[in-house]
Formats: sequence, C-alpha cells, structure tokens
Amino acid sequence: MATLDGLLSDARTAQRSLARSTASERTAAIESVARSLDAHRDAILAANAEDLRLAPESLGAAMRDRLALTPSRLDGVIAAVREVAAMPDPLDEERSLGTRPNGLQIARRRIPLGVIAVIYEARPNVTAESAALTLRSGNAVVLRGGSEALRSNAALATAVRAGLSASGLDPNAVSLVTDPDRARVTELLQATGRVDLAIPRGGPALMAFVDANARVPVIRHGAGVCHVYVDRAAELPMAEAITVNAKVQRPGVCNAAETLLVHRAVADALLPSLGRRLHAAGVELRADEAAREVLRRADVPSVAATPEDWDTEYLGLVLAVRVVDDLDAAMAHIARHGTEHSAAIVTADAEAGERFLREVTASCVLLNASTRFNDGGELGLGAEIGISTSRMHAFGPMSARELTTEKFVVRGSGQVRGSV
Repeated sequence: MATLDGLLSDARTAQRSLARSTASERTAAIESVARSLDAHRDAILAANAEDLRLAPESLGAAMRDRLALTPSRLDGVIAAVREVAAMPDPLDEERSLGTRPNGLQIARRRIPLGVIAVIYEARPNVTAESAALTLRSGNAVVLRGGSEALRSNAALATAVRAGLSASGLDPNAVSLVTDPDRARVTELLQATGRVDLAIPRGGPALMAFVDANARVPVIRHGAGVCHVYVDRAAELPMAEAITVNAKVQRPGVCNAAETLLVHRAVADALLPSLGRRLHAAGVELRADEAAREVLRRADVPSVAATPEDWDTEYLGLVLAVRVVDDLDAAMAHIARHGTEHSAAIVTADAEAGERFLREVTASCVLLNASTRFNDGGELGLGAEIGISTSRMHAFGPMSARELTTEKFVVRGSGQVRGSV
C-alpha cells in the first residue's frame, strides 16, 4: 500500500505534467478512461456486489442506494465520462483586460487549481466522474471514499489508471487512498502545500469533521435541506406536481425536497390532494399543527413535527410540512433552516417570484420548477464533481470550469515602475 506522502508527491509531479499536456491529449486520455471502465465492467460490478453484501444494516436504505452500481448506473458513469471528454477544454482560455496607458497589455489566463483531494461517502460513481473532471481541468486528484465502497472505488480507480496509462499520460494524476483509517482523512485535510483544495461530499458528521480538522482550502459539498414554498398565488396543480417530483422522484439525493412550506391562504385547497398523493407514494408527513389539522380533516396520516425536523436532510420518503403566513415568513424559515443548497417557489405572482429569487440565498433558486434541477447536467454544465454549498469560488454544481482559476498575464516592452 502506497503511503499518503508518496501519493501526494506523485500527484504533484503528475499534475505538473498534466498541466503541460494539450487539450487534445487530455480529451484522448478521458476517452481512454471511458473505454477502460467499459473493459473492466465485470470486475467493477463484482466489487460493488461484494461491498453491498458486506454493508452493515446500519448503513440505511438511502446510503445503500447511493452505494449500488447496477449495470445501467455503470453505463451512466461511462456516459458521464464520455460527456466530460466532449466538453470544451477550460485551460489556457485567455481574456484581454485591455492596454494600460504605459503600454502594458493585461490579460487573465485560466489555469488548474493543482492537487485536489476529494473526500466522499458511499457513492462510487464519484470516483470515475471526479477523475474525468479533474483530468479535463488539468488537476491531479487524490480520492478518499468511504470504507463501505472500498472495493468498488478500488476497481474503478484501477480502470481509470489503466486508461490513463494506455493514453500515455501519467496515471498518478488519479490516485485512491485505500487505507480505511480516518487518520488518513485528517492527513489529507492538513496537507498544507501538498493539497491545494479539499472537496468533501457527505453528511453533517463528515462536514463537522472537516470543519474541525482542515488546514487546506475547502469547498463544502454539504447536506441539502431543500425547500419548496407554495405561494398564495400558486397554480395548485403545478404546485402539487413540483412537490411530488421534488420529494419522490429520487428521495435519497441532495437536491430532493425535505421541507414544504405552504401559504396559509392555500393550505386548505392544496394539502388534502397533495397529502393523499404523497401518502400513496409512501411519504411520511411530519407537519406543524396547522398543516396537521388540514390533513386530519382530509383523513391523510401525519405525525407532529419536532424542532429537529426543520433541520433534517432525510434522504428518504419523509417530508416536513409547515403552514406559513406569507412570503416573508417562508424566506425567514429558509434562511434559518436551509443549508443554502436549493430552494423553490411556486407562484403566478411575478413580483413575489422575483423577490424570492433575489432574496433567498441558495446555490440554486427556482421559480415554478423542481429542486431536482439543481444538477450539473440539468443546468447545462455537464457532469459535476458535486454541488458546492460554499459561496467562495464556486456555488452550486461544480464542473470542469469551476475546478480552475485565473492568473494575470502581463505583456510589456521593457516597462519599469517608478525610478530606481
């Protein structure tokens, strides 16, 4: 087993080489990775089956769903890698800032961030997709997945590195920490000067651990306590369809709705029908007293919400429901309990909708659309390394371009500043 120091040293060397490669060479390498993933299909699926077999019961249904790599999901991973290969290359893009009075020509050129550590739980698809995106953007990546996906991640990383080797690029541009000891995570987070950015993807426990231990720059990809607010001017069939989609379509992902806020003026008209649809889909409703009273009259089961429910990312078929007095109350609730991930308003009132879009702070705010659209592919960015809930550098889905920065490029003809 390679030491972490060795992995980081090799990653730095590989990143410098990768940054010198051409866009066509990086494209060819990513295409080679996709072919290698397909060629290693049987080994990847077998490793995932073993991870699922050994997964503890405490893992929970949502995490087991994230862990599972079915043949169709693996096809999706390979397609995502090919999509990254087809992306416009973000590197060496240069934009002019003009010419100064002294004749200096000023520009900014897009460059890689360097060595990126990605720390994540359960989802093995992150291994391949993170590798592809970091290759596209000229970065090296050191991956540290959860112990529950150790075999899946190892099989995927083996395939990725084989694809890189076949392309002629340094396979150490992608490496996997296979030591399950959490001390290795601490070492990654404290590898100042060797890790340029850490991207954690996971729940509150992982984020708290990162907050307590990180010394390198971090972009959080944290929990999604996502909200749907149904305004008094909402078209109720639309509100019903959006809410059901946001909660039920794939409840175990970070952009699924966890809390429904309903304007008091439409609660009686909306909640009985919506409640029946959600109940039929297996959703447990945890409601405040006003919502419970409406649901009770409609014979829709619910349980009393606790204070903790408003702050919980369920990742399952549970929805917190609250009746609010107005738009201000809805936005105040989101500001207090949201995680700045996704928030949607359903309304035919253009002024209310624009105010919500302007005043609610989240990585994606939506008017008359499901929170499930906060996704790199759905927003036209292509594959993503995750959805940032940090406002610094990147906010929302992070694709290849968000894994770069800019440096100033100054072209002169002998200019000096001041007198010597």
